[in-house]
Amino acid sequence: MKKRCISVALVLVMIIAITGCGKKSSSGGSKSDSDLKVDTSENTGDNKVNEDFSKNVNVNRASDYAKNELQLPIEGIGRGISTEVKADKEYKIVVMTRNSTNPYMVGMWAGGAQAGEDMGTDVQTLAPATQDSIEEQVTIMESLIEQDADAFVIHPSDSKGIQPVVDAANEKGIPVVAIGTAPETGAFMRTGVDYYETGYLVTKELCEAAGGKGKAIVLEGPAGVQNMEERKAGILDAIKEYPEVEVIASQTANCKRAEGMQVMENLLQGEKTADELTIVASCNDEMAIGAIQALKAQNVEGVFVGGADASKDATQAVKDGDLYVTYNTDPYGSTYLAVAYLVEYLNNGTLPEEYFVPFPAERHDPLITSKNVDEYMNDFKWYD
Repeated sequence: MKKRCISVALVLVMIIAITGCGKKSSSGGSKSDSDLKVDTSENTGDNKVNEDFSKNVNVNRASDYAKNELQLPIEGIGRGISTEVKADKEYKIVVMTRNSTNPYMVGMWAGGAQAGEDMGTDVQTLAPATQDSIEEQVTIMESLIEQDADAFVIHPSDSKGIQPVVDAANEKGIPVVAIGTAPETGAFMRTGVDYYETGYLVTKELCEAAGGKGKAIVLEGPAGVQNMEERKAGILDAIKEYPEVEVIASQTANCKRAEGMQVMENLLQGEKTADELTIVASCNDEMAIGAIQALKAQNVEGVFVGGADASKDATQAVKDGDLYVTYNTDPYGSTYLAVAYLVEYLNNGTLPEEYFVPFPAERHDPLITSKNVDEYMNDFKWYD
């Protein structure tokens, strides 16, 4: 099958040719007829499926059941993910990311494309031309709503800024899955990782490695970005459990490698910082790698650095002994999972059992260290 092209002002468009149905899993975990369903015979007008399903739920934390026991409509993680879910007809599902350059976003695009191929439907991948522009993300969604998109998977730059256009999708009965940053209301479901959990677990690992004492620097994501604030909260809560670990600086480097290097260079100029520093907890791998570059340039050793995403460069840094720990956020697999849930709903109205279904979660052993990095790189990685 061949994708339809869309002209959207100021938008980068990747159109991926879909050649047919691909892999099947032996037990894809599809829900039975007894599962919760809604009537989709009139999927326009005052259908509030998104709003009704996400109302009065915690958009930031996942339940223990969702993390460990909930049956998923897919098998595997990373590039090994597969499903038995098939589209009853060709739907138009849009995957919209914050930008098209960050490794995480690139992973989302690839996962969406593979999901479309495997499930036999049209998945289109889009991002704003101006990186992280919420205004352009809104324009993209407005245009696609008017062009009768069937569903959205979104990674918005701002939870409040995206809200009006999510409301517009609600008014037309179009389901919206949020990955990363979720709108306050109106999402059909949320997937991707539990960001608080990622920050907490990575930082616990760092504190244990440092013997529960020393000085720590926190590298934050962009101020006010929901998922980065959640991860920072997890980092700080973990550190609170170690009274002998002191945070001497917490500063944004905007999730960028170059800024991570620059911020760390500046912080290392402080009196005794280089001598006393034992932990750098970063809200993503890119900033962590930048921090490592700065530490190496100034010959600072004995610092345990942690990040999140388990990207190609990050896992190589773990293998090389530079990055102590990262967390597999698997944007490829989480986007694939989001499409599977949407196809199930578009086929017959099947709703997810829970609003927030984290992926990967505890069941997937997401912490990547020197102990399991080879296995991850060989069998479970999400990057190409």
